[in-house]
Amino acid sequence: MIQPARATARTQVAVIGAGPAGLLLAHLLAQDGIDTIVVETRTQEYVAARIRAGILESASVELLTAAGLGDGIAAHGDEHRGIYLQWPGERHHLDFVDLVGRSVWVYGQTQVQHDLVVASEAAGRAVIYGVTDTALHDLDTDRPSVTFTTADGASERIEADVVVGCDGSFGPSRSAMPASVRRTWERTYPYSWLGVLADVAPSTDELIYGWHPDGFALHSMRSADVSRLYLQVPNGTDVDAWSDDRIWDSLQTRLGEGIDGWSLAAGPITEKSVLPMRSFVQSPLRHDRLFLAGDAAHIVPPTGAKGLNLAIGDVALLAPALAAWLRSGDRSLADAYSDTALRRIWRCEHFSWWMTSMLHTSADPFDAQLQLSQLRWVTSSNAGAAGLAENYAGLPFGF
Repeated sequence: MIQPARATARTQVAVIGAGPAGLLLAHLLAQDGIDTIVVETRTQEYVAARIRAGILESASVELLTAAGLGDGIAAHGDEHRGIYLQWPGERHHLDFVDLVGRSVWVYGQTQVQHDLVVASEAAGRAVIYGVTDTALHDLDTDRPSVTFTTADGASERIEADVVVGCDGSFGPSRSAMPASVRRTWERTYPYSWLGVLADVAPSTDELIYGWHPDGFALHSMRSADVSRLYLQVPNGTDVDAWSDDRIWDSLQTRLGEGIDGWSLAAGPITEKSVLPMRSFVQSPLRHDRLFLAGDAAHIVPPTGAKGLNLAIGDVALLAPALAAWLRSGDRSLADAYSDTALRRIWRCEHFSWWMTSMLHTSADPFDAQLQLSQLRWVTSSNAGAAGLAENYAGLPFGF
């Protein structure tokens, strides 16, 4: 059977994935005069509705603001000076601004995604949603391409100078790196998070990270009227086994035990989900004309609030590197991209592992005493508190 010819488009950078990493990269490249076409497997509605990270580092806010994407953060974001660390009977505030001179912002990934979509549509940038059969070709030539089938069944090809994979854990970009050059590191944790959204005002002014013998708990928020809360649960937990009453009782126990005068306000739960926890890094992030950014290159457990910020950090390095190459032929930043990004990635991987290991309980009583010792040190030592604050509030993108 003769296959119909593919329609072919030409651009400078073909971007796979229209999440925050992909759309932010296209936005930054456009400001440098670089053309892009973005393709995405999911529908625009699906991508816009995904509930993900809610904390932005100071450097992420500065980058988004400088790129003209800061109006939503200024109007609806909530700047936090720090976090609370607690264990039964004790709650301690770490003030990041006092410790390292930087704050963080509560502004959800869904809101960041919305801002990027609005900017993309206003600029008329090409974003194609709902594609299937995405494949990468000729990455070791000066004419790499991406082929796919559109939502209405048409076969299309994008020819480009560079292909960037921002398509997460399950997209084709990660595996397009030749097996002969790629290395991977992975850790799967023996617990998950049960996360809930609730239509109730937060019971705290800043995030509470709670260690408890029953398991970790986190009180976060999405707005003045919506709380985001998490419980440590075993892997394989069935969300239907957790009634609303059970969730609120467990949260009150893990977050309120021994904290005089504090109680957790309950409200209607609008969403429940179970999030497995893992760490993953693939290296290198560049091979010939293929570059990786965001979850296509790395995954972190959410305890350290690094996932979205790492994606923004990758793009902050990659956009000027590609612009310099494609505009003036200067490949130095592009050649350095993988090594530069990986230094920061591994630092954030370690911090996320450290926060996770310090706060999530196991059945080992020796581990419990080590964790409590660590928590007491972090909350009583200026050096310990400053180390946590420096990593949590965010390291420079070029770290």
